[in-house]
Amino acid sequence: MTDARHPWWHGAVLYQLYVRSWRDADGDGYGDLRGIITRLDHLSWLGVDGIWLSPTMPSRDEDWGYDVSDYTGVHPELGTLEDLDTLIAEAAKRNLRVLLDLVPNHSSSAHPWFVDASSSRDSEHRDYYVWADPAPGGGPPNNWLDATGQSAWQWDDRTGQYYLHNFLESQPDLNWWLPAVHEEFRRILAFWFDRGVAGFRIDVAHGLYKDAELRDNPPLAEDNPLAGRFGLRPVYNANRPETHAVFRDWREIAGRYVPPRLLLGETWVAEFARLAQFYGDNDELQLAFNFPFVFAGFGAPQLSGVVAQTLASMPAGACPVWMASNHDVGRFPSRWGGDDGRKTRLGLLILATLPGTTVLYYGDEIGMSDVDVPADLQRDRMTRSGHSPRFNRDRARTPMQWDSSRSGGFTADGVTPWLPVGDGARCNVEDQCLDKASVLWLCRSLLALRHAELGGRVARYEQLPAADGQWAYRVGDLTVVASFSDQPAGIAAPIGEVLLGTSAADPPAGDSAVLRPWEGIVARTPAP
Repeated sequence: MTDARHPWWHGAVLYQLYVRSWRDADGDGYGDLRGIITRLDHLSWLGVDGIWLSPTMPSRDEDWGYDVSDYTGVHPELGTLEDLDTLIAEAAKRNLRVLLDLVPNHSSSAHPWFVDASSSRDSEHRDYYVWADPAPGGGPPNNWLDATGQSAWQWDDRTGQYYLHNFLESQPDLNWWLPAVHEEFRRILAFWFDRGVAGFRIDVAHGLYKDAELRDNPPLAEDNPLAGRFGLRPVYNANRPETHAVFRDWREIAGRYVPPRLLLGETWVAEFARLAQFYGDNDELQLAFNFPFVFAGFGAPQLSGVVAQTLASMPAGACPVWMASNHDVGRFPSRWGGDDGRKTRLGLLILATLPGTTVLYYGDEIGMSDVDVPADLQRDRMTRSGHSPRFNRDRARTPMQWDSSRSGGFTADGVTPWLPVGDGARCNVEDQCLDKASVLWLCRSLLALRHAELGGRVARYEQLPAADGQWAYRVGDLTVVASFSDQPAGIAAPIGEVLLGTSAADPPAGDSAVLRPWEGIVARTPAP
C-alpha cells in the first residue's frame, strides 16, 4: 500500500548496499552501479522492498563518500548519472525502490563551497561553514572533539580562523544557521526526487545545528557510545533542537511527490524520548534508526526491553525501524552471535518479525561475519589502526561473497578487490542457494512470511509471558518465541500452528514443545 495511512515502507524490508563492495562490473576492484544492476535479481528473489545505497556522490574518498564534493553528481569510479537512472529504472521493474545516502552535516574540503569559503573571510560562501577565532588564551575555540578523539577545530592559515569538523579535517561542518544552506539542500532534494529517487538515508541526522555560542561540552558521566565519546557528552556540537525544523521543511518537500519520498535518519541518540522526537507530529522523519537496539546485548531481557521502551515512546502512528548491522557498527553475526550460526538465524528471525520497518545490511542474508582485515590492507582512515581507539570499520565493508572463488565472485578472476574477501568466501550466495537448510533460504522464508503477515502496516506488538532465557511476543496474528539459552527449554504458553523455525531440523510443535538452544519459532497465534 502507498496511501497516506499505509506508506510502502510500513512492514517493509530495506537492504543497505555498500556500493564499493557489492559487485565490480568493470574489473577495477571496486564495486559500481553497473555491478548492482547485474545482481538486482538476487534482491528481488530475496524479497526486499527497497535498497539504500552507500554514498554515490563525487568524493575524494577521505571517508569513502561521506566527504561529498558534489551533491548532484555521481562518483566517476562508481558510474554516471545515466547509470544511476538505469539502476532506478531496472529496480522499479522488480518493485524495488532506491534510496540514496545524503550527507548534510558536512561536505568535503574539496567542495567548491569550501574552496571558496577558505579563500577569504569575505568570500561568497564563507558563512556556509562554521568558523571561529582562537580562544582568548590561544588555541581551539572550545573543547569539542571530532570522531577520532582529536580537536574538532582545524586552523586555517590563509584566513586566520579555525573551522569546525566533527569528523575528519577534510570534512568541514556546514553552518545550518545560514538560510542559504537550507536553500541549497532544498534544491538538492528536489534534484534527486525528480530523478525518481525514493528517498534518503540522512547521515548524522542528529547533528546539523551547533550551539551558536560554541559552549564547551560537559563531561561524560557514563561509558556509553550512544551518550558520548572521549569523555564528553555532545550537547553543543550536536543534538540541537533547531535541527527539527530542517526535517519539517524536508518532510513538506517529500510530501509533494507521489508516493511521498522517504526520509530515514541516522539518529545516533541514547534516549528513547529523544529518538521519538525525530518523528515530530508525523511531520519530520518517517523513520529514525534505533541505535539502542543495535548496541543491546543479545539476550531476552536486553532486546525485549529496548523494544518495549521504543514502542512506548513512539508518537501515535509512528513507524519504528530495526537494524543490527551496518557499515559503521559491524555485522551482527559477529557482534551479537560470535559467529555462531544458531545465533545468526535467531537474529534474523527477530529482525523479520518486529513491527515497523526492517533494514538488512548486505551479506546479513548469508550470515556474513566481520573480516579481520590486516593493518596493511585497511582503507578506512577514520578508524585505521593507530589513528583512533575505535574498531576498524573495514571489517564490515569487505566484498559481497557471491561464490567460493578467490574473489568471491565480486570481481573478475585475477583482479585484486579493494578489500580482502573474508574467510575464503566459504559463506557465499551460490552455495547457499543450493541448500534449502541454509541461512539464505531461512532469510528468504522469513521475509516472505513478513510480507504476507505484516506487510503494509505497523503491526500491533505485545510481549507475552515466557520461560527464563526466552522472549515471547505477539505481532499481528503471529506468535514468536526465541530462546537465548545454551539449554533446551519448554515453551510457557500454547503456541498454535508453527509456521517456521530457525533450526535446520524440523521446528518443535505442540503444547509441550521444547526449544533447542538458541532456537526461535514463528507460529500462528492460537484462537482465544
